[in-house]
Amino acid sequence: METPTDAATARAFQLSSLPVSFYDDPYPTYRALREHDPVRVLDGGAVFLTRYDDVAAMYRSPSASSDKKREFGPKYGEGTPLYEHHTGSLVFNDPPSHTRVRRLLLPAVAQRAIARMEPGVVQLVDGLLHSMAAKAAGGAQVDLIEDFAAAIPVEVIGNLLSFPREARGPLRGWSLAILAALEPRPTPAMLEAGHRAVTDFVAYLKDLIAHRRAHPLDPDEDVLTRLIQGEVGGERLTEGELLHNCIFLLNAGHETTTNLIGNGLHALQRFEDEQRRLREDASLMPSAIEEMLRWESPLQFNNRMLTAPTAIGGRTFDAGTFVTLCIGAANRDPAQFEDPERFDVGRRPNRQLAFGHGDHACAGMNVARMEARVAIGRLLARFRSIGPGDAPTRDRRVRFRGFTTLPARLEVR
Repeated sequence: METPTDAATARAFQLSSLPVSFYDDPYPTYRALREHDPVRVLDGGAVFLTRYDDVAAMYRSPSASSDKKREFGPKYGEGTPLYEHHTGSLVFNDPPSHTRVRRLLLPAVAQRAIARMEPGVVQLVDGLLHSMAAKAAGGAQVDLIEDFAAAIPVEVIGNLLSFPREARGPLRGWSLAILAALEPRPTPAMLEAGHRAVTDFVAYLKDLIAHRRAHPLDPDEDVLTRLIQGEVGGERLTEGELLHNCIFLLNAGHETTTNLIGNGLHALQRFEDEQRRLREDASLMPSAIEEMLRWESPLQFNNRMLTAPTAIGGRTFDAGTFVTLCIGAANRDPAQFEDPERFDVGRRPNRQLAFGHGDHACAGMNVARMEARVAIGRLLARFRSIGPGDAPTRDRRVRFRGFTTLPARLEVR
């Protein structure tokens, strides 16, 4: 039911001054914006979109640029490590650079390649489940993030790029620091940590790339060898593109998949009837994964810059307008999803936008789906229940939605 408070919430909304309650539950704010100001013009002239149709149209628009040089110059400082990384990675580029890099990456994350990866993911997941079962048998809680969700994608991406196993320790920390700097208003400490993480990661990669050039692996299985050999085959990458797209692969694969698994398991803890339904009918797992992506989208915001006057929601905005696409709001739009505030593991149709849409849809989305399917499916098969433990801790970022801790009590079969 609409209330005056809803309208006031929409009128007051600014990304620069979010209330504390938004970090815990942004969905009432998203609903207020969809109903009262779906094409919200923020202070400074940026636009914030919350309706499904507007977000999907902006993903498809030829006048919506992903290039972030204009935004990231003032934010990070031109020439700084964060600026060089984020303006050099696949996700923040337009064609022809985006097309060239994406074409090199896609065979490594195609269905045949994913099928080759899956046995290794099963082995990894089973090892993590074994360790958690030992904790649970002793009466201890487990942390479904640290003990499980965060451990899976770092290993998968590490395998994809053939990072030496003994050198993988810093990868998650580097990824978290670099991505934290994408927040709408990063603190000086976040920026400092992000710059340092890029510098350290680049230094590590330069040595690894030099070694891989001298000792290439099978390009059908090793993405780094594919990127290096692609340079020779005419799809030339600059040294910066090579370095920063390796970092991007870790960041994108780690953050999205960790949050997908963690958010999905939290939803199953919260909605016990849906957990029971999924346990009783494993054929629902694919639709359950799509619903987890819709319900708590791991990436809540995406951004575009208009390159020409563009109509959005019946209004025309000038070239140069900065647009935020609120995926979290679009994925709960009742104009697209029946009863969107209900978590339904069998929901069909479910055209959620968690992985983007159009030419910029996430290249590794099916890898993430496979990891989540294996992880959640095998966890449900291994344990009789995944009940809540101590209170979870939410990640306090707004662009990414997930948990830093998710305690659980597992009942061993």
